[in-house]
Amino acid sequence: MKVLERKRFGKINIEVSNVCNLQCSFCPPVARAKGLMPPELFRNIIEQAAPLTDQVCLHLMGDPLVHPKLEELVRICKEHEVKIFLVTNGVLLRERQAELLLDPAFRQICFSLHSFHDNFPGTDSTSYLEKIFSFTEAALERRPELYINYRLWNLENPRGTGAKNREILSRVEARFGATVNPNADARIQKSRRLKNRLYLHFDTEFIWPGLDLARLGETGTCHALNTHFGILIDGTVVPCCLDKEGAIPLGKIQEKPLLEIFESPRAAAMLKGFRERKLVEALCQRCQYIERFS
Repeated sequence: MKVLERKRFGKINIEVSNVCNLQCSFCPPVARAKGLMPPELFRNIIEQAAPLTDQVCLHLMGDPLVHPKLEELVRICKEHEVKIFLVTNGVLLRERQAELLLDPAFRQICFSLHSFHDNFPGTDSTSYLEKIFSFTEAALERRPELYINYRLWNLENPRGTGAKNREILSRVEARFGATVNPNADARIQKSRRLKNRLYLHFDTEFIWPGLDLARLGETGTCHALNTHFGILIDGTVVPCCLDKEGAIPLGKIQEKPLLEIFESPRAAAMLKGFRERKLVEALCQRCQYIERFS
């Protein structure tokens, strides 16, 4: 029996676009110049990432469905046998995009359902949800191995079932014949299986880290550079998907190979610090999310 070699990273977050068609209240705006990752740069990244991970996550800031050459990016991943984990608000989902997302290159699709009422308060969500529900039903039939995750993150309470989410939750339950325990606490159980590989994911809101925030402390650990890292649209390598402005630039993939970037003194100091529960970077010392690992 052949033993599969474990890749170094569980996933690599690639920001193919930092442009989004929405502006959610819980997602801070991007101060960097807006843009799209060129396919040539994406190919360079995938060629170097393929030996390091089985999966790339097309998500950091922005929405990947905004990218006009998404089909080409998918082809590049297929060429290198790298599976795709895609996160989208789903508003731009049309027949062409839906067909693309059913491609075997995709391992998981996450729809951030909570984004709808946050951007369109008081608007009927029927047409929005119907597109996503129809895609899901097609996937359950044609791609039963595809994971689909409905994100209904908390905006008002730990269970994510406040006024902004309750209506969508009831429609999800009715469409897929599932019942979600209203007393379940998202801080304890975040994911619930609805049907086959369709899941509902709750989570509690957090404050995105920024150098302009007050320092929370120097003690803590993180999975950054251990299980994952990120690459911004301009090729800048960052330690995690929460470094949305590139406050910890470890190097550019066009100028230095990934493996050399990971061996840099700055990256090594971060990893050593995490092992010893020391936060050496100013951004990490201001990251509320790190408290989840304590």
